[in-house]
Amino acid sequence: EEESHPSLVPTKNNIRQALQWLVQDCRPGDSLVFHFSGHGSQRRDYYNRDEIDGRDEMLWPVDHQTAGMILDDEINATIVRPLPRGVKLHAVIDACHSATLLDLPYLCRLKRSGFYTWEDHGRRSATYKGTSGGLAVCISACGDQQISIDTTALSRNNTSTGALTYSFIQAAQSEPGITYGRLLNSMNETVRNVKSRSDLTNGPISSLLRNVIHRELPQLSSSEKFEIYSRQFAL
Repeated sequence: EEESHPSLVPTKNNIRQALQWLVQDCRPGDSLVFHFSGHGSQRRDYYNRDEIDGRDEMLWPVDHQTAGMILDDEINATIVRPLPRGVKLHAVIDACHSATLLDLPYLCRLKRSGFYTWEDHGRRSATYKGTSGGLAVCISACGDQQISIDTTALSRNNTSTGALTYSFIQAAQSEPGITYGRLLNSMNETVRNVKSRSDLTNGPISSLLRNVIHRELPQLSSSEKFEIYSRQFAL
């Protein structure tokens, strides 16, 4: 919102062009990264009815009131399906309702046992949601039915930051060679620790903040299933 260069303002058209540029002319050995930190939401899936919960997820560009949202179906078609064999994409989505914002076929769920298992979310779709041989992985802020927040409780200088972005950077930098499973566990631990931070004062707003953060659990989805406790995370 403070960006002055017209081509760098996160409008719907600029985001679309950036997504197209990201995968253009990619080739085996390339590693692509898409990071979005902003607003996300849901709406009823009126079109292809490919969602298990019956709702499409979407990103909000700054001009969403006039240009509209960017649906998960479009994001999948633009940066997931074209990925050729040997190309890897990591998306880090710090937004509300973001677990399936790339519409990837497999979602990793945390079970009561404390371990993650893969769920097949592509079986209901008549449209292929995978890649053209590459690997797409999405790390997102919360479940499709959850919200995420910006908070100063995670920073040392009272700067507002997204809980997912902060916990992701902390986990990836502090433990070289970290596995995807360990990455998720470390991020969850960081987010949950906010609840007990002393700089969150008592009162209804603080209570709501603690409750939201406590239920905000980072999510992992992928174009293919893999063993998250043995595969190392690497951009």
